[in-house]
Amino acid sequence: MAGELQDGIWPHPKFFFSVEIGGVGKMSFQEVSGLDTEAELIEYRAGSNKVRSQIKMPGMIKPGNVTMKKGVFVNDNKFWDWFKQIKLNVIERQTLTISLLDEAGSPTRVWKLANAWPTKITGTDLKAEGNEVAIETIEFAYERLTIENGDDATRTPSARTPAHD
Repeated sequence: MAGELQDGIWPHPKFFFSVEIGGVGKMSFQEVSGLDTEAELIEYRAGSNKVRSQIKMPGMIKPGNVTMKKGVFVNDNKFWDWFKQIKLNVIERQTLTISLLDEAGSPTRVWKLANAWPTKITGTDLKAEGNEVAIETIEFAYERLTIENGDDATRTPSARTPAHD
């Protein structure tokens, strides 16, 4: 039944989170999406195999891009300045840390994106009749996603168990 307590534990709401960007520090975002990674599929069939179907094997790990949305503030050009640094594979890469927080503000789940950089920035749309906040969208490419539980964040880096390396 909807609204019933399951085994004494409620799932965490998704509206209380924090984002920290390596060289920039903590920043406020309205939305974070795209925290996904997948194993590419390898299909194979040996020519001498009597079964007329392929086998499927996991291949390389392929992280997706993460998209973040934030309000437009006066003189806040950090991402545009970072984006302007892109020159033939020369850009400062940062670690993005996204934390889902509990009621006390402590992390319960932490996503760490290694070697992230802004791959796309979309400015706000403008409407003369609109009544919304100006929001810009930043898309980040990254190379590796690790997931930690809240108690993992207090341990040393060597004691953490990465989800994907």
